[in-house]
Amino acid sequence: MVGNRLLRGDRVRLTSFEDQDLEVFAAWQEDTLYLRLLDADPAFPRSRIQLTEWLQSQRKSSNSYLFGIRMLDNPRLIGHVELSSILWNQGTAWLGMAIGDAAFRGKGLGTEALRLVLDFAFFELNLHRIQLTVFSYNEHAIHVYERVGFRREGAFREFLRRDGRRYDMLLYGLLRSEWEAGTREEEHPLDPSHSG
Repeated sequence: MVGNRLLRGDRVRLTSFEDQDLEVFAAWQEDTLYLRLLDADPAFPRSRIQLTEWLQSQRKSSNSYLFGIRMLDNPRLIGHVELSSILWNQGTAWLGMAIGDAAFRGKGLGTEALRLVLDFAFFELNLHRIQLTVFSYNEHAIHVYERVGFRREGAFREFLRRDGRRYDMLLYGLLRSEWEAGTREEEHPLDPSHSG
């Protein structure tokens, strides 16, 4: 039986990213820690016009899925997660995510959102491989990725320079078979291998 909890966890849900979310998203652009955890570009806030153009391009894409992360009982945006650069013929995609609202970081909500988007990627989109990069100084994210089953596959050594030091950018990957082997029925009811 097909599960009815697609995109809904115990505390968070994944939703569409709406125009009104841009106001919250623009506020996150003032948080340099958020910017430095998310991207290797200079920590420079994007304008509302730039964010609007970015959201419009996301909506037109045929190889990208952008979700807002929200608490079950509150419509306010707390983060975002994206599957991008999907190669449909190969079954591969890149993953990026962030909890933008600092008040919600470190509470396990990102882990729950990550599990939801991986269920979507493997059981709804039928992808084979999800990959991501993370900066070596982002120890919390590395712990979360490894906890859900991602494996470190390599490093772009001394990829970026921040505050006078050089840091690696790490490559992680997760295969559908690894995700299925590591899931439990009560956490991931969408997994068809548990429908016995």
